[in-house]
Amino acid sequence: MRKSCDKNIKNTLKLAKNMISLAEKGDAEREDTGCGILYGVLLDSAHKIRKIAAVEKETHIKKGWWK
Repeated sequence: MRKSCDKNIKNTLKLAKNMISLAEKGDAEREDTGCGILYGVLLDSAHKIRKIAAVEKETHIKKGWWK
């Protein structure tokens, strides 16, 4: 059975993936620079979140917690 903290990390990784997809779609369909800024911030944030969550996942794996 997966621990709650592992589920949260898995969901965070999924959320970051969805954020990246939305940022890429939004940027491709944008009609002004304001939206470009918005989707740039979203994309940057998603990559930062994904990186931190991936490190936490690896930490849990090394500790033998990840199921």
